[in-house]
This record gives sequence, structure tokens and C-alpha cells, in this order.
Amino acid sequence: MAKSSADPKTLSRAELDERATYRRAVEAVIWGMPLVNYDRMLQSFIAAGGGPNQVAYWSRLLDGQNQTLTPNPDTIYINPFYDTRGGPMVLEIPAAGEGSITGSIDDCWQNALEDVGPAGADRGAGGKYLILPPGYAGDRPEGYIAVPSDTWQGYAILRSNVKSSSPEDVATAVGYGRQIGFYPLSQAASPPRASYVDLAGVFYDATIQYDRRFFESLARMVEREPWLTRDKAMIDPLRSLGIRKGAPFQPDAVTQGLFDAAAQEAAAYLDAHYQDVFDPPFYPGSHWQLPAMPEVVEGMPDFFADPDSYPTDGRGVTYSMAYFSAKNISAGQFYLMAIRDRDGNRLDGAGTYRLRVPADAPVRLYWSATAYDRETHALIRDVPRASRASNSAGIEAEPNGSVDVWFGPVVAEGKAANWVPTRDDRGFEVLFRVYGPEKAFFDKTWVLPDIERVN
Repeated sequence: MAKSSADPKTLSRAELDERATYRRAVEAVIWGMPLVNYDRMLQSFIAAGGGPNQVAYWSRLLDGQNQTLTPNPDTIYINPFYDTRGGPMVLEIPAAGEGSITGSIDDCWQNALEDVGPAGADRGAGGKYLILPPGYAGDRPEGYIAVPSDTWQGYAILRSNVKSSSPEDVATAVGYGRQIGFYPLSQAASPPRASYVDLAGVFYDATIQYDRRFFESLARMVEREPWLTRDKAMIDPLRSLGIRKGAPFQPDAVTQGLFDAAAQEAAAYLDAHYQDVFDPPFYPGSHWQLPAMPEVVEGMPDFFADPDSYPTDGRGVTYSMAYFSAKNISAGQFYLMAIRDRDGNRLDGAGTYRLRVPADAPVRLYWSATAYDRETHALIRDVPRASRASNSAGIEAEPNGSVDVWFGPVVAEGKAANWVPTRDDRGFEVLFRVYGPEKAFFDKTWVLPDIERVN
């Protein structure tokens, strides 16, 4: 690529086009992150033997074989992938009772269409959610919760909550979760059983690929999905990258090299701005914060309806390290991320740390603390487990009811029950989840302290 210090007037048309391609490719990565994030999950599901209008699920708690972005290893995941090009799809959620579902239906841009379960539209009574394709003008039968989508494709992230991590309670959560129905509306008179594909033990890699493959994924999604009005300004820049509807995506070797370099720069940019989500922190003076900028949190539920706000940079940051959004983020779940310890230093996998979770956590279901690889934002690979939670079998509390969670490459003496292993050659980050958060969590009368390094 031509040097940035060159006088533009001396550059040839070919050199100017090359520079434009590089700049636009960087912006395409940032803008297209949630779309490619979705496609990575779908393509990984297809590679594992699944496909559209089928249900990915894990019949046991997650481990490092699941390389999605910051997943929860303390619940059972059930992920239907929908494609409404053949007509509306029905998602049946069972009534809460022996179990409960926390989750949301998202479009392929990862905007939440509706929440489900006790914190969703059915309020725990169960219900039939009718996912409608773009521009749908057909019948909407009575007894369904209509969920219009502006995209053909999307998915639901459904978590079947476990009472504990014991094998018996996990099996119960799996059985309850598999009561979820998923089928075309055209077959509603005699619904077929949902097609479930068990991914437990399968290597499932949905981490972001910061090279030419990112653009292959983006081209695939642009071809399959309608242009939304808010995004039409990207049509021409993407065309200059060889990405346009109705045309094959066939970049030459030079362009592929530019794509590799641009994707790496976009990755560096997003990582540098990842720190921005922690300022201001959730608690004054702390290092915890919801890992999404306020403009993104406010814009996602209404599909960025504010005509004066479209935070693509902030959205790119969030979907470089996570997936899914909820319609009402504080109703069923809430998240706090930390990448630094109490002293402001990055969390180092070679160190030993303690997180003291105060007694009487204001949650109706459970809390959990999970360590992720700082570089990939996925579960740390080749470690025996990824988290400790208030419902972890055998977790030990202090006499005053608080719980110390320990992070480090070697278990602290006498702390095996509360230990989350790290790797001494990798940085890490911690996501603290609360399921069923209560008032004291949000009014901050209950405060989660910073992670403390103890060696």
C-alpha cells in the first residue's frame, strides 16, 4: 500500500484506489462486526452437522471446546437458528415450573426482537412466539406472540437455568430445555419435533477471524439479507471491496492481502477502544462495568431509532467480544466485566487473584464469575473449568456468607472448591453475571468489590 505520507497529488489512480480499499475495509470490519459474529456461529453450527431452522444445544455445561464469545458455562444453552425465507417460524417456550428459560430472540444484526421466559413476553406462562419475515403481510393466527424481523435470518439464545452444577440438576435442565418447540408455521396444525443437534464435546469455533475470511463472511451475509435503511450508506463502499448483491465475491491476491492487513488494524482499533466501555465504571472508583457503551445499550432495543445516533464503533467493540442482546437487559440478566485488578493492572494469567462476593447477593436465580481469554474473549482452553457460581456444586462460603472466588494457574491452598483456573501464558478477563437481578443490585446498596491480586 502507498505510504500515508505521500503527497496525494502525486499518487496514481491505482494507488488512490488501493488506499481507499484499505480504509473502507477497516470500516467494513467495524460496521459489520455483529453480522459476521452471527455468521461465525451459524457456519460453525453447519460445520458441526446442523443448519438453519434447527436447534444447537449442549447437553452439559460448557467447556473450552465451545469457543463462542464470552458464553456462560453455568447454564444449559439451547440456540435455535431461524431462516424465514420459507415462511414464519414458531418458537414454543414451555411454562416455568420444573425449570425456567432466560433468553431472547435476535435478528442477525443481534438486535433483540423479544425476550422470552419469566423475564420475557410470556412472563413464565410459556408461549408460542411467531417469528415473521421482513415485510410479512400474511395471517397472524390468534394465540401467538408476533415477533416481526427486518432480517430473514437470526437466532435465539435460550438458557435453561440449572439449580446446581450437579449431574442430576444439569440433566433436569437439559430435559426441560428440550421441551422447546421450533417449527414452521405452515406445520403448526401437526407440529414436528424440533431438530436438535448436540454440540457437547464438539469443537465449536465462533471467534472472530481477523483476516480475509471476515470479508468472505460479510459478503455471504450481504448477499442473503435485505439492506436496512440505516445501513444503505455502506452499499457503495462495500461495492468498492467487491461485495455487492447478485455478484460473486472474488477478490484478487492483492486485495486479499489488503483485507488481511485491514482486518488486523480493525482488530487493534477495537481492542484499543474496548477500554472505553469501563469509563465511567458501574461503581464509582471501581473497574467493573457493563461491557457496552451507553449509546449501544440504548440503541439496540429499538434498532437505533434515534435519527441522530448510530454508534457503529461502540457496537463493533461489543460484538468483537460478545454475542446476543436482550430487549430488556436488566430484567432477566445483567453483566459486569473487569479487565483490571483493584490496582488498575491488567489481569495476568500467571498471577493469583481473589474476588470476594459479598453475602446476600441480590439475585433471584444465581450469580457467576467466569474467566475468559483476554485475546480471543472465549473460554480459556485446556483448563478443567471456567467459572464458579453461587449454584456450583460444592462451592464454599465464608462464615459471614461471602464467597471468595480464586483465579490463578495453580489452585490456592485449601481453595480448590472456589478456584477458577487460568493459564500463565495468557491474559484473562472476568465477567460477573447476575440472573434475576434485584433492586439492591441496581441501586448499588450491594457492591461487588474489585478483583484483588494476592501474589
